[in-house]
Amino acid sequence: MALQCRVWVSKARTRAPGVCGMNIDSRRGLTRNTYTLVLAGGRGSRLRQLTDHRAKPAVPFAGTMRIIDFTLGNCVNSGLRRIGVLTQYKAQPLIRHIERSWGFLEASLGEFVDVVPAQQQTGELWYSGTANAVYQNLDMLREAEPKYVVVLAGDHVYKMDYSVMLAEHVAKGAQLTVACLEVPLDDASDFGVMAVDAEQRIVAFDEKPAHPRAMPGKPGHALASMGIYAFDTDFLLDLLERDAADTQSSHDFGRDLIPGVLATARVFAHRFEDSCVNMVGDRPYWRDVGTLDAYWEANLDLARVVPELDLYDEAWPVLGRQPMRPPAKFVFDDPGRRGMAVDSLVSGGCIVSGATIRRSILFNGVTVSDSSLVEDSVVLSNVTIGRNCVLKRSIIDRRCVLPDGFTVGLDPAHDRARFHVTERGVCLVTPDMLGAR
Repeated sequence: MALQCRVWVSKARTRAPGVCGMNIDSRRGLTRNTYTLVLAGGRGSRLRQLTDHRAKPAVPFAGTMRIIDFTLGNCVNSGLRRIGVLTQYKAQPLIRHIERSWGFLEASLGEFVDVVPAQQQTGELWYSGTANAVYQNLDMLREAEPKYVVVLAGDHVYKMDYSVMLAEHVAKGAQLTVACLEVPLDDASDFGVMAVDAEQRIVAFDEKPAHPRAMPGKPGHALASMGIYAFDTDFLLDLLERDAADTQSSHDFGRDLIPGVLATARVFAHRFEDSCVNMVGDRPYWRDVGTLDAYWEANLDLARVVPELDLYDEAWPVLGRQPMRPPAKFVFDDPGRRGMAVDSLVSGGCIVSGATIRRSILFNGVTVSDSSLVEDSVVLSNVTIGRNCVLKRSIIDRRCVLPDGFTVGLDPAHDRARFHVTERGVCLVTPDMLGAR
C-alpha cells in the first residue's frame, strides 16, 4: 500500500513547468503585480438544506477543509498573495473560516486575504451579477494599482497554477484570458460555451446555451468556461464602467461582458490541462460539487485506495490552518463491538467507540458509539452518533445528534418523510430536520 501511494503522488505532480519561455521566477514577477478577486457570495441552491446557513464556498469538504480552500490554496501556491474574497449570502461562517485559517500571510510583505462583504458601495442594491460584484469594489482595485487582475470562483474543487495562465495571457498580448476545459456535450448547458480559432482566440461565447455547440473533431464535447479570468487592469476598469452604464445588461461576465468584446478586444482561451496540478491519467481534475450527489461522490472518492484528487501532494498543498484537535481514537476490540474504520478518512478529534466505519468520511470531532455502523456516508464536524445506529449513503450535517437506534439509508420511503433524498438515493440529514436548531 505504501508503494502504491508513493507512485500515485508522483503521477499527480503539476504539468506546468515553463510556459511561453517564461520560468518560474519570471511568472512570480507577474503574480506580484496582480490582484486576485474571489467571488464567494453564492448560495449554491442545488445543495439544498446544506446551504441554508452557509454560502456554498463555506461548505465543508475532505474532512478538514472548506470548498474555498482549494481556490485560496491555488492562489498562494501560484504566488498570488494579494487576494480579496467578495462575500454576500450568509457570509459569517465563511468570514470566520477565512479569518481563522488564512491569516498566516505576511502583511508586511504585501500578502493578505481580505474578506470583503457586500457593502452597497455604488447604490442601494446588493451584487446583481459577477461583473457587478467586481464593479462595486473598483475603489479597492484602484488603491492596489495592479497591472493585472485575476477573477476566480470560490466554489469548485481543483488544483491549478494560475501563474501559468497569467504568463500565457501576457505572452499573447491578451486583454482578457478565459480558462476553459472540455466537458461532455450533455453537461455543457450549465457552462459558458466557447469556440476558438487556431491561435486559441475566442471567436464565440454563449452563456449556458440550450443547444451548446460541439468542439470541432470532438462531437461529444464542448469547450466550457471555468469562470476563471485574467484581465489587463485598464481594460477591466473600462469594461466595467461601460457595463455599469448599460441599463440592458445583467452585469454578468459570461452573459454580457465577454460576448460583447469578442469583436474588438484580444480575448483568448487558456486550456486547463496546461496549468492543472492534479491530473487523472490524461484528464485534469476539476469538480463542481454543486449538487448533493456530486458533493457526496467527490468526498467519498477521497476514501478510495487511489483517489482522483491528491490531498497528500506536498509540492502543492491545499494549505489553510487546520483546527488543533487530538488524534482520532478507536476503542474496544470485542466481537460485535470493535472500533474500526476501513477505506475511510477519519479526522482529528473523532472517537469511534466499538463502532464500524466503512467507505466514509468523518470530519473533525465526530463521536460514534457502540455497535453503530456508518457506510458510504459523509459525516460533518461535531456530529454525535448514538448506539446501535445505522447510516448508509447519507450526508449528516454538522452538529447533528443522532439518538440510539437511529437509522438512515435503509428505507427510502421512511427517509423521504423525514429528510431530503436525492435522485441517487443519498439522504441529507440536518439539525433543522431533527428539530434541533
